[in-house]
Amino acid sequence: MAEKTVISTNQLSYPKNNNNSSNRFVLPDISGLLPTLHLLNSSTLVSISGALRIYLAFLLLQMQFNLLSCVAGGLVVYAVYTLDRALDSEEDAVNRSELTGARRDVALFVSLLAFLAGAYFLFLDGILLLAFLPLVTGYLYSKGIKVGKYHLKLKGGLGVKNLVVGTTWGAFIAGIAGWYAESLFPVIAVFLFFGIKLFVNSSVYDFKDIKGDALAGIKTLPVSLGPQRTRDLLLGMHLFSHSLLGILILSETIAYEPIILVYSFIAGFICISRFTVPTENESKGRMHKRLFVVDGESSVMVGLKAFTGM
Repeated sequence: MAEKTVISTNQLSYPKNNNNSSNRFVLPDISGLLPTLHLLNSSTLVSISGALRIYLAFLLLQMQFNLLSCVAGGLVVYAVYTLDRALDSEEDAVNRSELTGARRDVALFVSLLAFLAGAYFLFLDGILLLAFLPLVTGYLYSKGIKVGKYHLKLKGGLGVKNLVVGTTWGAFIAGIAGWYAESLFPVIAVFLFFGIKLFVNSSVYDFKDIKGDALAGIKTLPVSLGPQRTRDLLLGMHLFSHSLLGILILSETIAYEPIILVYSFIAGFICISRFTVPTENESKGRMHKRLFVVDGESSVMVGLKAFTGM
């Protein structure tokens, strides 16, 4: 009788896996895709608003409208705001937590492309210098420059953030629209109007960023003066700028544009009265209303003008 042969499992041989790990398909890391898209899209509305404000400035100054200049202005606005958000800041870790994990290098590259395109268009119109005004000011505000032991940085002082926003973008808007104006006085008037409006708008945005700004040591108006005193200040500035605009329209110093005057006054008043209540967790409904009133203001003005023909 034949003997049974017992084969141990250790004696069994199996084909070896010769697959090289380097040949395996590796899924790309897309963990930062959504925050990066948020970062790239975070300045879209403000850039469109900036381009339309330049168009409204052309109307007020009765200057020949230049579409390319408006597009260029919008691109520069997008580049500067995206650059500011791409440069890490302490307050953004609290105020814009949805941007955590975003590819900052991608945002910097897109900012550069947008700025170069905007600067080129302004160069064609002979006003290249204006492209660098918000870029340099924005960098001095966000990062500053070091000269020896001195560090020049605009961020941190009481109301400096709002003053930088108002004066820089007011000068940018009025400068593009009024570069070839024969009289300087109307250009100064338009600068004051948009400068004060943007000062007020940026201060209103600070009400939702109180916690992050306080942690970062940024002395915004709501942080330093308190909500009620800040609200009273903004309302006074709002009334002054629109009274000035109304007087200049009646005196025919600037163009008769009642829609700009009336809608801007109503939107600004709603903005100050409704969105100057401090909040840490802003609801989506409130955020959309704020975006419509603030960043959508110039779009509504242009739409009303087209609809009414005024």
